[in-house]
Amino acid sequence: MGIKSFQGARKQQQKEVEHIPVRVSDYMSRELITFKADQMVEDVIHKLIAHKISGGPVVNENYELIGIISEGDCLKDISDSRYYNMPMEQHRVEARMIKDVETIDGNMNIFDAANKFLESKRRRFPIVQDGKLVGQISQKDVLIAALKLKGHNWK
Repeated sequence: MGIKSFQGARKQQQKEVEHIPVRVSDYMSRELITFKADQMVEDVIHKLIAHKISGGPVVNENYELIGIISEGDCLKDISDSRYYNMPMEQHRVEARMIKDVETIDGNMNIFDAANKFLESKRRRFPIVQDGKLVGQISQKDVLIAALKLKGHNWK
């Protein structure tokens, strides 16, 4: 004799699939601290410290991305300045920024973006749309997305 369930027959419940945003554009920062090519490196250092950021995009007057400047770029400027005993006051962003900037698509899956971070060893990627800077995704943004999605997708 088999064991019978005391609950009886149940209707198969239809699970409603909830739309879970997983695109880079759903987690990217849109309010960015940006820099100009003719800005002084010392100004950048002050902004990095004041805003507690490690770098930012460099844009032209049309808000087109022309480079990235980071703490490391500023450190190199300070180091070179000390080594060659040259004052920093005249150093401009355009001399220190990285000009060959890799961007990613805002429609990219957030987990594909995570792999791109691992492969490139970068801390941030700008997102450009129609030639204009529209946002930036950081490693921290991907971590936030992963924690939000954990309850929905991971066991």
